[in-house]
Amino acid sequence: MIYELKDTAKAKKLFEGWEETIIYACLQKIMGKVYVTDPETPVSAMAFAGCFAFYAGLPDKELICRKPEGFVIMTPQNEEWAACIEACFPDAEKRIRYAIKKDTRFDVPLLRKLVLSIPEGYELRTIDGDLFDQCLENQMTEDFVSSFESKEHFLDMGRGVVILRDGKIVSGASSYIRYREGIELEVDTLEEERRKGLAAAACAALILQCLEEGLYPSWDAQNMASVHLAEKLGYELDHAYTVYEVPGGKRIN
Repeated sequence: MIYELKDTAKAKKLFEGWEETIIYACLQKIMGKVYVTDPETPVSAMAFAGCFAFYAGLPDKELICRKPEGFVIMTPQNEEWAACIEACFPDAEKRIRYAIKKDTRFDVPLLRKLVLSIPEGYELRTIDGDLFDQCLENQMTEDFVSSFESKEHFLDMGRGVVILRDGKIVSGASSYIRYREGIELEVDTLEEERRKGLAAAACAALILQCLEEGLYPSWDAQNMASVHLAEKLGYELDHAYTVYEVPGGKRIN
């Protein structure tokens, strides 16, 4: 049986040394949840937020098979967990993601220059209540806010900016995840608006806002294009890691 762990401190050692913002957010009970098979003395755990699940401790098929509903990106702590995921979901897509170092010293003048590079006709704005609603109207922009449990939760804990053209969101950067010490960036641009520097400008604006508030703007890259954008902003690649993309559907019993 799967339980939501109320006292997340009981799972802290299982995730020890794993530098992932989703894990931080779940353990800090800011967003997401931790699931276990033994709520008293857990030896296996899954930290889940957004569409990402991180598995730690002793491999447990029940934790994997009873996945949250919908599309899930599963991240194994080690090869044993990876083998367990492959056994439970043989059709899962094996992918490579890229972890970015979390000790970046940003070049503030460079970031300000990137913000000022937005072309004429485009407007940079902070995500407010109205723009939150607009984000949910489009598949590209939905992830800017959808990891939060409500509009109020995002407006309180989330951070984000968008770039508008003729009143329509064409690019933006936001907090996919919020943890106590910072955020993890989510960035995207409409395909027809790419290669105009919009993503870099939006990210630079959000990074500057985070620095002003004493928050760390963490970055995790889905592909090498994301790595290159991160490097343009001052980040450094740490390492590649394996994830498994499992399609949506009801939980498996």
